[in-house]
Amino acid sequence: MKDKNSDKWFNHAIIYQILIDRFAGYDPTKDWEKPEFIGGNIKGIIDKLSYLKNLGVNTLWISPFYKTSAYHGYHITDFYDIDPHFGTKKELKRLIDLCHQNNMHIIADFVPNHVSRLHPFFQKAISEKNSPYKNWFYFTKWPDQYHCFLSVNELPKLNLKNPETRNHIINAAKYWLSFGLDGYRLDHVIGPSNSFWKQFTQEIKKEYSNTWLIGEAWMQGIQWNELKTIQIPWKRLKWLRNRPSDSVLQNYISFLDGVLDFTAQQLFQYHICQQNGSQKQLKKGLQHHYKKFPSNFCLPLFLDNHDMDRVLFQCGNQIHKLKKAAEIQFSINQPIIIYYGTEQSITQKKSVWSTTHHGDLLARKPMPWQDSRKNNELYDFYRNLIKRRKNR
Repeated sequence: MKDKNSDKWFNHAIIYQILIDRFAGYDPTKDWEKPEFIGGNIKGIIDKLSYLKNLGVNTLWISPFYKTSAYHGYHITDFYDIDPHFGTKKELKRLIDLCHQNNMHIIADFVPNHVSRLHPFFQKAISEKNSPYKNWFYFTKWPDQYHCFLSVNELPKLNLKNPETRNHIINAAKYWLSFGLDGYRLDHVIGPSNSFWKQFTQEIKKEYSNTWLIGEAWMQGIQWNELKTIQIPWKRLKWLRNRPSDSVLQNYISFLDGVLDFTAQQLFQYHICQQNGSQKQLKKGLQHHYKKFPSNFCLPLFLDNHDMDRVLFQCGNQIHKLKKAAEIQFSINQPIIIYYGTEQSITQKKSVWSTTHHGDLLARKPMPWQDSRKNNELYDFYRNLIKRRKNR
């Protein structure tokens, strides 16, 4: 947790979330509805910094750029290298430096819970009976059965109780902070144990005291048989509650600087997007929610992200509902997150939950640069919201 004298830039963050492969520099002839690289890259983000600065955002959040076997970056094959699809270390450093020169901060996704099945350490663990890497994973019956990220066999879960594994991950986080990153959005924080997060935070803060660490603590969609893969305390009780549970978010008050506010997101979705909605009821729900957290624990407020339906779709493609939600979002004293393309009216034809195979692609449409001049209404709306927020 931050103390009162620490760097407070994140409290005033207006964050723009970028999925690197789908944002800029991509090949428009590629089929984005397939789970494949279409070519978005770090250089593309650099080329669009003037657009982002003009919009008024002051913080970028970029998806995982590490070597990977998947276009979205979450299937990591090397924590210490950049995937050539996304660019080079030199380009990453250039992006970070340009953000700072433009009075912007930049955070990145970090994924400590699991790796791609194609990670060389896992490949050695399943091919060599006496491999030292066997203890880096949770084999229940070597070599074919092991714990993974929920039920995704392509993502074997790392054994972070093993000191070598733990050091590998923590040192990787430090390595990229040495490039100048300002913080991390930590993926699937319910996967590793509290003891891991305690050590992770202590070691990071010792060397990078102004780094912000924000967790993704989300249990929606998890099946009972997948609970064995997560290590949040009282996980079965939390699961049985079967609703957005502040207790999941509260678990990280002692270890992290904040968590993404899934409770608030679902309140917005219910009261504004799906119903004709009562702002009064929304504000009452939010007030009750915020009382459960200390004032120095950040709850970044988002309306959607890369794993759920886009907010315009949630609002039945009614712009006035989206505007109402955004106005309330910007009135709340928490960091604000805008998912890329919301300001360009990106929506979708059906829900990500309507299919069992790669439904999330529906919420990961490429940024419509070719149409961006035609969609000035929402862009100008967000630009003015941001301006007012900064001047209040």
